[in-house]
Amino acid sequence: MIKSSELILNPDGSVYHLNLKPENIAHDIIFVGDQDRVEKITNRFDSVEFTTQKREFKTQTGIYKGKRISVISTGIGPDNIDIVMNELDAIVNIDLVTKTPKKELTSLNIVRIGTSGSLQKDIPVDGFVMSEYAIGLDNMLRSYLIDSISEQDIEAAFIEQTNWDLRKGRPYVIKGSQKLATKIFSDKMHKGFTGTAGGFYGPQGRVLRLEIQDQNLNSKMDNFSFKGIRMTNLEMETAAIYGLGKLLGHECLSLNAIIANRATGDFSKNPYQVVEDLIDYTLEKLVK
Repeated sequence: MIKSSELILNPDGSVYHLNLKPENIAHDIIFVGDQDRVEKITNRFDSVEFTTQKREFKTQTGIYKGKRISVISTGIGPDNIDIVMNELDAIVNIDLVTKTPKKELTSLNIVRIGTSGSLQKDIPVDGFVMSEYAIGLDNMLRSYLIDSISEQDIEAAFIEQTNWDLRKGRPYVIKGSQKLATKIFSDKMHKGFTGTAGGFYGPQGRVLRLEIQDQNLNSKMDNFSFKGIRMTNLEMETAAIYGLGKLLGHECLSLNAIIANRATGDFSKNPYQVVEDLIDYTLEKLVK
């Protein structure tokens, strides 16, 4: 039995942060960072059967073209992903009454829809990137036993090529779901190697009033190359989703709407439309 201090439930029996019970979520789930983006997706649904929100975690579950789908806002950063992934898994794979793991485990399909900036000239604004791999620069996943799931040869190459300071922790590389990639990928998309940072400013090389540990890190990441793999974009959730998903047995894939290109200095003239297009694309792929 799992202790009540480890698996915290609300008085109604729902998991603590997400405020969800097993009957509230679908097998197919879309993650978004922004809570306001949840209804941008569910407004397309034929019907919405359930809605809840606690803090930045908003969930709506409904039907789109005959398929039951949940949309959940995760908020920003790997720490929030740690909450969302563990509580979602608890909902489907732990008996919340007896607080014991179930004998038969459920594997969820989780697709993230996010915005991101491209690091490469040939991945233009208004394009889509599917994260084939993700590298976590945040160190959150190192709290778990990940050596059996991480791509250690890519990690080693990244550390060497960027002269990574290991005082910040060892970066981890995780591959996304091949099952979902086969279902969702098309010639509309670029395959990507996505960087997941633990913050928005210093961890992504932005300087306001504070000096950063490696002023050349962004350039090093732009130029990283290993067996045809190069870094395509930088954001704050994907590697954590991939790592926890793989450890817990869920299929996870991250899709990125490119609204800026750092290499060329371009920014989308209509970034909201890019996101709308990616939402439509993803929903149609999920119902097929």
